[in-house]
Amino acid sequence: MLNASTIESSAPVGEAKSLAGEELKDVLRPRWYAAYTRANHERRVADQLAERGVDSFLPQYESVRKWKDRKIRLQLPLFPGYVFVHLALQNRLRALQVPGVACLVSSAGRPLAVPEEEFLRIRGFLKQGLHAEPHPYLKPGRRVRVRSGPLEGMEGIVVRRKNGNWLVISMELIQRAVAVDLHAADLEVLSHGSVRL
Repeated sequence: MLNASTIESSAPVGEAKSLAGEELKDVLRPRWYAAYTRANHERRVADQLAERGVDSFLPQYESVRKWKDRKIRLQLPLFPGYVFVHLALQNRLRALQVPGVACLVSSAGRPLAVPEEEFLRIRGFLKQGLHAEPHPYLKPGRRVRVRSGPLEGMEGIVVRRKNGNWLVISMELIQRAVAVDLHAADLEVLSHGSVRL
């Protein structure tokens, strides 16, 4: 439990109480967090979280793999090694005690919430049925903003592939990226930080 002693003693008493109140709100308010999993355990972790009543989200994409005499359609994790969990920090042990969960993505020992807007957009474009697949995480290059559709307002990096334009959306918190197939007319180039790819 948080108390005023967890806050630096140099803060005035009134300020310490308001800071403690804010930290307490953060601990009690459910938010989306990225749970880092053991390799290839994402689906098992998501199933076990559901059995324990923890709201989770495992974004997946369809991949066609050729094996000797046939083609197989597989559902694979869009962000390998991660499952998103929706919980209040006070209940984080419900997720951390699941076999296969290593930790919640953290900084300085504090779990970091996934920005709500990023999470909702990714969940939204997957519901819309847009084709997406994992992509290596990129630092800012030619930055663009989506002008229309389910990703409207989202910023990312354009990469050209032989069959068209793909928008790479990077999630800085987990250092992962997703490539989404988009038409060039739906994109506008941002003037800041543009670099030719």
